[in-house]
Amino acid sequence: MLTTAISGLFFPCVLHAETSESEVAALRREMAMMRRDMQGEIHRLQMRVARYEHVAQGKGNTAKVASGASHPHLVAAGPEEPQPVFAEEPSHPVHHGPRTGSEAHPALPEGPVASWAEFKAASAKEETVHIGGIQVGFPKGRPTIASDDKAYAFSIGLLAQEDVGGFFGMSPRNGETKGNFNSLTQNARRLRLYLSWRYKDWVVNVTPDFGSSSVDGTVGLFEANLNYTGLRNTTLTVGYFQPRMEEESAERSGAFEFLERPTIVDLVRNLAGGVARFSVGGEHYEKRWLVSGYFTGQKFGDRSKDTTIVDSQTGAVIRAAGRPYVSKDIDVHVGAGATSVFKVNENSSGRQLKLSDNMEVPLGETSLLTSGALTDVAQIWAAGPQLALRWKRFLLKGEYYHIGVQRDHQAQTVHLPSLGFDGWYVAANYTILGTPRSYSEKTAAFTTPGVTYDFDPATGHWGALEVSGRWSVTDLYGTENQGGAGINGNQQTVWQGGFNWYPNRHIKVMLDYAHFIVSRSKGVSGGVNLFGRDGNAVVGRVQAAF
Repeated sequence: MLTTAISGLFFPCVLHAETSESEVAALRREMAMMRRDMQGEIHRLQMRVARYEHVAQGKGNTAKVASGASHPHLVAAGPEEPQPVFAEEPSHPVHHGPRTGSEAHPALPEGPVASWAEFKAASAKEETVHIGGIQVGFPKGRPTIASDDKAYAFSIGLLAQEDVGGFFGMSPRNGETKGNFNSLTQNARRLRLYLSWRYKDWVVNVTPDFGSSSVDGTVGLFEANLNYTGLRNTTLTVGYFQPRMEEESAERSGAFEFLERPTIVDLVRNLAGGVARFSVGGEHYEKRWLVSGYFTGQKFGDRSKDTTIVDSQTGAVIRAAGRPYVSKDIDVHVGAGATSVFKVNENSSGRQLKLSDNMEVPLGETSLLTSGALTDVAQIWAAGPQLALRWKRFLLKGEYYHIGVQRDHQAQTVHLPSLGFDGWYVAANYTILGTPRSYSEKTAAFTTPGVTYDFDPATGHWGALEVSGRWSVTDLYGTENQGGAGINGNQQTVWQGGFNWYPNRHIKVMLDYAHFIVSRSKGVSGGVNLFGRDGNAVVGRVQAAF
């Protein structure tokens, strides 16, 4: 009986001890899990407090935390789990519409450089992932890595344009050669990677370009410059840049109504400006006006293309534009641009200039418009007005420019005449679907239609659609024999029509038809335009921009 009694007391104690040890182990595991969860929650709250305190200091008052806001955050690992993990919280659905205001306009990677304040405001509105003191997000659709205070940032943008099309009705007259006019060909027009580094209001942009206005396959440079944005509504720039003096150029290449600029705009902008031109200057805007001015030099690659250059070009570009009347349905734009080449590049052949351009079709075909090779050039200048009117969904705009060429009479025994060239265009645009083109005060130009809803046929949403027409004339005839014995300048007229479809803010599909008439000139090499040429082209473009 004693043995039975002892056993009755001993074995329950042993079982109780074993049960207690297993319960203690389970409690320890549960406490470890709670500790990890608490550390993650503390880290998350610290990050939120730091972020909203920073916003509150910038605004000068207490920041209000929007209810329901949720973001994925990095959870601090506990001592028993060395690898960090992401705490996945419920996130907002992707925003496909409706969009209002500036949110509806497609992304333009070539937009004005944002100030530090603008960058912080854009970053605060977008969904981000916080990793330690770094955040990764997509302000305005551009992948960006930034410090939590936004002082340091790096972003990558993209503009990719692929053109497909060809010419028809290009039969040469007797005695002329056919020229290079493909019935079907392709060209990667712009393939640009926009790399941007920021420290507060100091921004460095470097943009390689893998496309071409003629034939793709050669890597070039679009820009490489340093910008300071610490002054109100002002950007100061030095480096390889594209100073803009025309409304058409100020729209940015991703927002064009047609595949390319009118010929007169292309000729004028490349005198002392154009892509990758060394520039020192700045731009300032207010709600109703904008002014800009740049001193310019050579283009990137000039001396590698011509190793005989002994004196590089210098020039200047200025622009002033305003919006004298604005209402909900009406925008009036008035402006003027001017450029001057103080001296052109001097090489082994002296100071020469040749103005030439294609038929506003970027497929790399033979250019029929030319001034001939102009020798003994002392100075070149161009100036002209720009006007535009938007009424509801309809936009009408036009620009005129005069080009003056002066000769250096001291270098020649025969005094060569000064020359004057002219060109203009008128363009009309109507937005069929989406919100109409609107005026950007930061660029003093009109921007793309807005995509209110992304393309989704199941819900009856088709993106944005616009139709455009343009008449463009460029006259490069000044005097007889201006380009040498028997070589005169000629005139080009281009009629164009086209449709642009925007299925969302990042994709654009274009289709253009062009009919061109070009008068004769022996200055076009290869005997292609001895008697005058006319023809047609149909070209489509697919564009992606981030």
